[in-house]
Amino acid sequence: MRNFFLGVLAFWREVFLLILIVFPLTAYTQSASWAVPEINSLSAVIMDAETGTIVYSKNPDMEIPPASMTKLMTMHIAFKEIYAGNASLNEIIEPGQESWARNQLPGSSLMYLAPGQRLTLRELFLGLAIFSGNDAAAAVALRFAPTVDAFIDMMNMEARAMGLTRTSFADASGYSENNMTTAREFAEFTRQYLEANPQSLGEFHSVSEFAYPLAVHVGEAYRDNPGTRVQRNRNTLLGRVEGVDGLKTGSIPAAGFNIALTAERNGTRFIAVTMGAETDRERDEDGEALLNWAFNTYKTIRLYPDDIEPERIWMGKENYVNLAYNGTMVFTSLAMRGENMTGDIVLTTPFIAPLPAGTHVGNLIVYDNLGELRTIPIITVSDIERGGFWKRLFDRIRLFFAGY
Repeated sequence: MRNFFLGVLAFWREVFLLILIVFPLTAYTQSASWAVPEINSLSAVIMDAETGTIVYSKNPDMEIPPASMTKLMTMHIAFKEIYAGNASLNEIIEPGQESWARNQLPGSSLMYLAPGQRLTLRELFLGLAIFSGNDAAAAVALRFAPTVDAFIDMMNMEARAMGLTRTSFADASGYSENNMTTAREFAEFTRQYLEANPQSLGEFHSVSEFAYPLAVHVGEAYRDNPGTRVQRNRNTLLGRVEGVDGLKTGSIPAAGFNIALTAERNGTRFIAVTMGAETDRERDEDGEALLNWAFNTYKTIRLYPDDIEPERIWMGKENYVNLAYNGTMVFTSLAMRGENMTGDIVLTTPFIAPLPAGTHVGNLIVYDNLGELRTIPIITVSDIERGGFWKRLFDRIRLFFAGY
């Protein structure tokens, strides 16, 4: 009878321990799912900026005009020209007639470029990033192409080169309803934009306000009263939501209120694109809710495994073969994973020649505090040809005595 009660006690102890382990995981998964916010925007995507993994989407392929988010492509083209040595952020530009504020379409956001002004290309970029100036977009376009239409061709060519098949541009500012993109594609564009231009966040997109024109920008007759306007960044989540340091808002009647957001917390960066909100308040609420949910639910994990030692190969011309990992060491995972990571290398030995390069010969199995986290294949680096008759014979004998 005593053994019976001890057995029952042991059984319920195991059940209790199982509940302690399984219930928190189940509850976490369910709570993460329940916590997905209901948003008002018509379309949205959240993407891990480093891995490109989409962790949330709502109507991600709905085609909507990007509005002034278009200006990110305008800046991207200009950055490429600067990197190619064709321009400098510090060069002086005299805006031409086509880029003057008074010649922009009614309702345009403006930097207030005017005749006789002189400013740097860097300041034009600030006019794009902070003021969302359509006049600044025209000035940048005309710096890098003979006409705005020619610059638009450059934008569309770059969109194709970036793999964006449903994104097209009809102007450099985003005013036109004929510009078109999707939340999925604009998130991918933003990911590539940040990868190519990481400095743009600190230098332009996270700057809270900018004053223009100053006395230095205008002719001598206007320096006592240059008409300076201080405008704040249209991205009102800067400084309000933890980690937000960019990028760009946009709104026209045909699009509603859009935003391309990015934020970094604890080594993880997310991109959130929301499109088609009815008001700027709804746009901001959606962006904030989605970012907070993403950071609470997911994170970027980076692996830094040691190099793999060369492995003995038998019956080949060589005695050792070099091995390499054949998988990404950076991936998106649940936020609860990735603590106290360890790894085991498991190889399918012995290695027998011939063995071509790229042969899958084992795995790196990564564990964390909750169990197996990820498996990274291990492959051979080079071709190993069969050895001569005597080499094969002696290696076969050695293998026999080794128990293979």
